[in-house]
Amino acid sequence: MALPQAREDALQARLAALPALSGKGWLATARSDALTRLQAMGLPARRDEYWRYTDPASLNVAEAPLAHRFDATDEAAPFDGMDRLKIVFVDGVFDPVASDDLTLAGVTIERLSRAGEADIHWAQGLYGVLETRGQSPVARPFAALNSAFATDGVLIHVTGRAAKPVSLIYVHESETSDAILHHCVKLEPGAELTLLENGPAAARFSKVLEVEVADGAQFHHIRIQGRDHERRAVTHVFARLGVKSEMRSFTLTANGRLTRNEAVIELTGDEGRAHVAGATVGDGDFLHDDTVFITHAAEACESRQVFKKVLMNGATGVFQGKILVKPGAQKTDGYQISQSLLLDEDSQFLAKPELEIYADDVKCSHGSTSGAIDETALFYLRSRGVPRRSAQALLVLAFLAEAIQEIADENIAEDIRARLERWLARHGTKG
Repeated sequence: MALPQAREDALQARLAALPALSGKGWLATARSDALTRLQAMGLPARRDEYWRYTDPASLNVAEAPLAHRFDATDEAAPFDGMDRLKIVFVDGVFDPVASDDLTLAGVTIERLSRAGEADIHWAQGLYGVLETRGQSPVARPFAALNSAFATDGVLIHVTGRAAKPVSLIYVHESETSDAILHHCVKLEPGAELTLLENGPAAARFSKVLEVEVADGAQFHHIRIQGRDHERRAVTHVFARLGVKSEMRSFTLTANGRLTRNEAVIELTGDEGRAHVAGATVGDGDFLHDDTVFITHAAEACESRQVFKKVLMNGATGVFQGKILVKPGAQKTDGYQISQSLLLDEDSQFLAKPELEIYADDVKCSHGSTSGAIDETALFYLRSRGVPRRSAQALLVLAFLAEAIQEIADENIAEDIRARLERWLARHGTKG
């Protein structure tokens, strides 16, 4: 079937600005397959069902829109002080000087650009594979574009319990940078890894993370997106979980002109657990979109989606979340909550929660609310001598607490609370 002309034109313009596919080995084949998928889909348009709340125009254009850097000197970088293995990318280019040695007990780490030249590699069973599975029933063109044109990334093979977290640091220097990174993580049975991500990355950033969590393995994922306000990003997490495996993913987003985070997770082994959460604070010309699709394809699995957004001065928040329970996935426990706190009448929250259930012994729930600060609670705090601005900050942090509680590491959770407090102090609230 031919693509609509507008989508075909947008695709050809975008492809013309990208380098021709090159390379050899298994990666060249994976990239070619991804390009074929992309050409069949085209780039998204505002009329597409899953893009009606988020205008993809700035992601479709051939050149990245200008984004000025923001030099954050008033606080320590995220995860500073933690014992971690640091891997640094500057505008999507690996920085060997700023990065640590890629040797870590229980883990093998390789760069995609080097490992992709081999004829055979474990990552060829993962790179683009979960992304392909995630294209149905909803097309995700930017994920296919990423698989086709990613310039680098890391391949992480976890065979035991990682001695310390792996930390991916994304530095933004060029105001016109257009970075495309693709990471693959494979956890063998019983393995455990914590993956940290932080930094604005580029003027426009595309990232795909594909994760295979084998039986009994545990994967913890924590990322902080900020603080360059003019940046744009579209990210995807594709994950597949085995028997009694566990995945927890948390994202803090502060600022950014446009951010769309997609998570597509399959629970394919009995008694698996997948928790996805996010805390977002936005001010002004800001749009943040969380799009989540969790499939229960095994028995007695648990999933949680917990997303909280605090919006002010005309900011926009979007949540599109779905729980699909396949036939035979009995004793499913699925929970989904999306809420926004609007600190003025100019901001808005757009939500599309969904449940699709084909089993009869399940416990699934979803809820979505949007509202202002509780004036009764605010009055109570002020009557106890708390200044209005401090009282509002306390109530905002209380609102975000459920999402932050999804972080297993209390030290990281406390650091994120502190960062949110400082963000609120800088931006303030109306009143």
